[in-house]
Amino acid sequence: MFDRRLITHFDWFLLLMVLLVAIAGVVNIYSATHSWGNAVPFYQRQICWVGAGLVIALLCCLFDYRWLRRWAWPLYCGAVLLLAGVFVFGKVAMGARRWIHLGFFNLQPSEIVKIVIIVILARYFSKRSAERECTLADMLISGILLAIPCGLILKQPDLGTSMLVLAIGMSMVLFNPIRWQVLALMGIGGAVTMCVGWSFLHDYQKSRIHTFLNPESDPLRSGYHIIQSKIAVGDGGFWGRGFLQGSQAQLSFLPERHTDFAFSVFAEEWGFIGSAALLLAYLLIVLWGIFIAYRAPDLFGRYLAIGVTAMLFWHITINLGMVIGLLPVVGVPLPLFSYGGTSMITTMVGVGLLLNVSMRRFIF
Repeated sequence: MFDRRLITHFDWFLLLMVLLVAIAGVVNIYSATHSWGNAVPFYQRQICWVGAGLVIALLCCLFDYRWLRRWAWPLYCGAVLLLAGVFVFGKVAMGARRWIHLGFFNLQPSEIVKIVIIVILARYFSKRSAERECTLADMLISGILLAIPCGLILKQPDLGTSMLVLAIGMSMVLFNPIRWQVLALMGIGGAVTMCVGWSFLHDYQKSRIHTFLNPESDPLRSGYHIIQSKIAVGDGGFWGRGFLQGSQAQLSFLPERHTDFAFSVFAEEWGFIGSAALLLAYLLIVLWGIFIAYRAPDLFGRYLAIGVTAMLFWHITINLGMVIGLLPVVGVPLPLFSYGGTSMITTMVGVGLLLNVSMRRFIF
């Protein structure tokens, strides 16, 4: 029978904060694209994606999240097969093979992996004692679980998503007590991997890193995005130029202004005050996710909440660092805010899992 306590313990605060950010994103997308004259305006499509994502998030609340523990391995194997299938059935767009065309929409398996890697690592670490320190064997097993999908995503090529999946996994690993010797070996291994991995990067990926270090070296080509983005953010000042009044967006100086650089449009129009309010909303969502993990009734729920929170945190951190020139441009959208159906659905699935864990906090 349906337990009434599920409704009583529904996390309205998290849902409210998520909807506030999503609504702000729709308004911002309208400002960035209203002059484009598309048959179906981008902001209307985003409203549909927000609505679909909300339905999916609520559907994720209907089942007990512990059910995912039994399906973790099938989900992981299925996600890896989808990633491999991209190289056989995938369509090429903008020089990358990342999507599988399914007729009515394009499926991006790398987005699914973000959720699946959280589930599989939550299952793996929840089988251990919470007090037992992670050994080198634990690190190797979790590293293999991460390396397989990350390698396939990097091959597409998609450096940004590969970095995100790795960051999510490492955040879940570091949530465990770890011996300092193992932590030191992880640091050495990470440094070696970065040095070796540089030779496997594509030329345009290396160019992005060079541009990050010195964007003024090529202001009209590789450095154009980041220079225009920083101009837009700085142009907002304290109060902002006003809704629909941002020169960088309205005069089309800022590229990708409805997706990767959506925050730049918002910062120019709403200034420091508006940007601080948006960042506060994101901070509350992340802190609330940690709070949900803290009061989760079991280890699996705790790791699940930590994984989803890490996914949101790293999306926010990488995108904001990217648009203000603190990180290289790697094509990572701002969750709930940038235009994009796949990103919105993935984020809402994560939100649904957080709601699920929060609702069942009374179960022992």
